[in-house]
Amino acid sequence: MKLNVGVFFGGESVEHEVSIITGHQAIAALDKEKYDVIPIYVAKDRRLFTSPLLIGMRNYRNLDHLITQCTQITLAQEDNQVVIKPVKTTLFGKKVLGTLDVAILAMHGTNGEDGTIQGYLEMLKLPYAGCDVISAAVGQDKVLQKHILHDNGFPLTNWFWVYGHEMDEHPDEILRKAHKLIYPVIVKPACTGSSVGISVAHNDEEYLEAFEEARQHDFKVITEKVVKPLREINASVLGDCFSARVSVLEEVGSDKDLLDFKDKYQSNTKGASEGMASTRRIVPAPLDEATTEYIQKLALDAFRILGASGVCRIDFLMDAETKTVFMNEINTIPGSLAFYLWKESGLSFTELMDELVRIALDRKRRRDRMTFSYDTNLLETYNDGGAKGMKK
Repeated sequence: MKLNVGVFFGGESVEHEVSIITGHQAIAALDKEKYDVIPIYVAKDRRLFTSPLLIGMRNYRNLDHLITQCTQITLAQEDNQVVIKPVKTTLFGKKVLGTLDVAILAMHGTNGEDGTIQGYLEMLKLPYAGCDVISAAVGQDKVLQKHILHDNGFPLTNWFWVYGHEMDEHPDEILRKAHKLIYPVIVKPACTGSSVGISVAHNDEEYLEAFEEARQHDFKVITEKVVKPLREINASVLGDCFSARVSVLEEVGSDKDLLDFKDKYQSNTKGASEGMASTRRIVPAPLDEATTEYIQKLALDAFRILGASGVCRIDFLMDAETKTVFMNEINTIPGSLAFYLWKESGLSFTELMDELVRIALDRKRRRDRMTFSYDTNLLETYNDGGAKGMKK
């Protein structure tokens, strides 16, 4: 019997369009002999929609019109099943549109990669691929992520963070911190991806402009030292805390201090429809065996320390002259689900999707065996007598 797999994409995020691309890549890769695939589009206003029309990329050229042709839905748990219900029903229309057995998350950034959608699915008890609520939140918040990595001895560039509003209160103090790093520095919001809101600053004027741009996207702003000359090396990790494997490495090709959104998604003739797979890259990365093994071990260790699961991409910065390697960040739902790295590691995109489904179901089985609550007679003995009923 086939599993009903819901692929969630879109969302209220600056990476909305990128998520649509990743979602469609995942839908195409899922084995239709094993799964009935249900596209679930999350609009920018957080409404959920489904329709066969959501599978055709050409239909997204007029997004507003497409939504009017789809059915707005809600998910509910009934009789130990997650059912798909239309928000609006007619007298003779269907009250239930189907059920879901497992979810594949292809949502990047805010409300998709930060633990929000994961918490929603946890409440429904619907198995889902990828990081859980806590590891997703840590993966999205680069301030928390950097503190955890630092405390566990991972190599990081020099950095600091402040709340955006602090620039209005004591700008001179923040500028002094930036001066200690020595320009150029990278300024970025703590909780975005795809290089949105990120800038390189070479002096105070550029720094203030970059800071203002970053604070438009998040309450926390990170400043870190630029690594130059830079080589950007990435690895993907697949699995969970019980078992995980690392892909071959890639080197992202650029002569810039920072890859922007256009570089990542529209950098060659393939165009945006290829998602992260369109980025200029060298796979495997031209590194010696010792360096390759060192970075792969760092990737596996970071994956475990951060409590990640599913498929992630972990990014590294290397000083091209000194060969010093620094951890940059983890992407818990990477663009294109990093399938291009696993393809070069001998795992097809379809096999990658099979693994994600298996990992999601395994986690659900393990959690079903855990104890999260227990029965007590507390309410039977509770005395509703004001202060007398309070715990002493």
